[in-house]
Amino acid sequence: MKISIEQISKDLMEEILIKCHEVNDEIYEMINKLKTENFVIHGYQNGKVHRIKLGDIYYFEAVDGKVFIYCKNSVFESKQKLYELEELFKGKDCFRASKSTILNITKISSIYPSISGRFEAVLDNGERAVVSRQYVPVLKSMLGL
Repeated sequence: MKISIEQISKDLMEEILIKCHEVNDEIYEMINKLKTENFVIHGYQNGKVHRIKLGDIYYFEAVDGKVFIYCKNSVFESKQKLYELEELFKGKDCFRASKSTILNITKISSIYPSISGRFEAVLDNGERAVVSRQYVPVLKSMLGL
């Protein structure tokens, strides 16, 4: 595969052009990654609003009616409900892992079966997250298993 980069003037709009023989899953995956990298949501911490890239998010978790955004070294609060975030990130490397958690699949370093049909996911930062048995098929599908 040939990769070309052309530098343009600031007054022109940046664009990415993909030339391919056929549009397949690999092409869709590249497009999804490009779109996801630029996707930003707002997180709140100590009275400040932070812009957080989806690529920096490990998972979302609902606790006591509040939704939190977990990044490598920080935790932010979200004003959105978990079901709203699930809809927002549909098709963008995130999936519902349990009633209270949405995981970013790109941050999973390993998975293994746990008790009662559940799986446990180990994230890049060492944290562990349980994938409920009803969501295991979604995880397997996203991983191509």
